[in-house]
Amino acid sequence: MYGLSDEQQLFRETVRRLAQERVLPRAADIDRTGEFPWDIAELFSEYGLIGVGMPEDLGGGGADLLTFCLAVEEVARVCATSSLIIAAQHLGAMPILVAGSPEQKQRFIPDIASGKKLSAFALTEPEAGSDAGGTKTRAIKDGSKYRISGTKVFITNGGLAKSVVVFASTDPSQGVRGISAFVVDGESSGLSVGRIEEKMGIRGSQTAQLNFDDVVVPQENLLGGEGEGFKIAMRTLDRTRPGIAAQALGIAQGALDVTIEHLKQRRQFGRPLIEQEAIQFMLADMETQIEASRHLLYKAATVVETAGFEAVSSPEVTRYSAMAKLMCSDTAMRVTTDAVQLFGGYGYVRDYPVERMMRDAKITQIYEGTNQIQRLVIFRNLLQKENI
Repeated sequence: MYGLSDEQQLFRETVRRLAQERVLPRAADIDRTGEFPWDIAELFSEYGLIGVGMPEDLGGGGADLLTFCLAVEEVARVCATSSLIIAAQHLGAMPILVAGSPEQKQRFIPDIASGKKLSAFALTEPEAGSDAGGTKTRAIKDGSKYRISGTKVFITNGGLAKSVVVFASTDPSQGVRGISAFVVDGESSGLSVGRIEEKMGIRGSQTAQLNFDDVVVPQENLLGGEGEGFKIAMRTLDRTRPGIAAQALGIAQGALDVTIEHLKQRRQFGRPLIEQEAIQFMLADMETQIEASRHLLYKAATVVETAGFEAVSSPEVTRYSAMAKLMCSDTAMRVTTDAVQLFGGYGYVRDYPVERMMRDAKITQIYEGTNQIQRLVIFRNLLQKENI
């Protein structure tokens, strides 16, 4: 099915059982309390899921991108916050995997892959979200070290991560060509946690403001060379957006699953709601959107995987990654909105999971590049494809 190998199908079923048995019972409480689920992070570490997509020789699971996406998708079917633990760890490691030296990879990745250290990706700023060229955080060379000062916002795992990849300008006059990437110890002197966001969804994932006040970073923590940070960030996102697409797909599938079960039990006009033709048409549309999204995601994962970690992104890689993220997240929002509608009044209360799924789905249209940016990326790459 879907071109999955026997090993991938077995892996998917194993993760599905783990999610149903261990994650699902915690999902509502994680959302209610808004507290980071350390027990789930430890569970994923125990089962090798937290670093499943990282190289085996660096302590990871050695899985390809499609297998990684299967893990995220299956966990997201029951709890989006928990799936983000896997996806965010992958995101924080990816700049090191795509641009780090062999020594840097050996120094940083094993602790991230094992779950010993949470990781974070710190690119966004108050005036530099979609426009990374607006980066104001500065990294000033001082002998054999850099001094970083500035503010990052909306950082997943902010304040919890012990390994933070920070993007800062080493030459503001060069715009995006002056941005560099550094691996920063999350417990560094001068690094403090500001506002911790109260969010609509993914409430158990900590999203925080990070303040850098003359944080000293050794030169050997610079990824690539000075001025390569923007390219590193874009190569990273090309390889991690499929994970967010998988999260969105899992949310959509989970919403359809619980909706079908509810409609089989809920009776109106003397018969189960699922026998109503208008409702059957809505379910058919939901299923079609999910299946179309799944095929695009799995294709995208294969395209990106073929390019490898260290290759410069091709227009094809960028385009497929953006298309998968765009389609899966838009599908998640449509499907979860319809799921709430099909639950009626029950869908609007917290006793049922679809209202949580709807709230969780929204962020997938925003983070790791808004869907408006994805459309721009796709169009620009379409022009390259057609040589227009």
